[in-house]
Amino acid sequence: MMLLMDLPMMKNYIQQKQAEIKELQNNFYTTSGIHVYIKDPVELSLVQKALSKVEEKVPFHILKEIEMIIFGWFSEFEERELRAFYDSGTLYISNVQYDDIELFETIVHEIAHAVEITYGYEIYGDGKIQNEFIRKRRQLHDILWDSGYKMPVSFFVDTEYNQEFDELLYKKIGYQKLDGYAAGIFISSYAATCLREYFATAFADYFTNSNHNFIKKISPCVYEKINSVIYDEQLDI
Repeated sequence: MMLLMDLPMMKNYIQQKQAEIKELQNNFYTTSGIHVYIKDPVELSLVQKALSKVEEKVPFHILKEIEMIIFGWFSEFEERELRAFYDSGTLYISNVQYDDIELFETIVHEIAHAVEITYGYEIYGDGKIQNEFIRKRRQLHDILWDSGYKMPVSFFVDTEYNQEFDELLYKKIGYQKLDGYAAGIFISSYAATCLREYFATAFADYFTNSNHNFIKKISPCVYEKINSVIYDEQLDI
């Protein structure tokens, strides 16, 4: 009789514990103090592996720029055709993930945008990265022009994001074809989008690939600035 009376209480206890476990899985802090919130379902093992690698590879003084990471689906993803973005100390990352290595690269790429805000003057103050980027953009313009894509040079010397130019790149040409045209000039075709993506793409590559020979060759000015930020050195500006 006592056992039968205790069954509802036991059921409530189990449900409560399950809810607590789910809350711990969906709302937790990393060892470096970053608040992680799972807004929409995501494969937790991928998230854990990627975050573990982020904390292993990225220095603490860089990670402290990030207060929170939210995994989920956001309207900005559809409006701007994104899978991740950074805003005010928070990384918003798509919950649709298939690979922890790709997720690691995505997180580090967005961390780069936080780094730009904190170290903006140190990174861009002397104009070296801007000049390097524009030189490469002009090279790309000439290659595309010779290949039949006649676009005004004004697009290529503007370092800011330009939606019209971006749509020309990925809709008219396509990033797959653009990868071929950009090979040897940019780390990837996405790096040609704008100055901020040029820096962020290189920043992600720096931590994704332990061999830095490629980035040193392709983007030497960015490589120099990343090293200075990573090792928290005083830049000569």
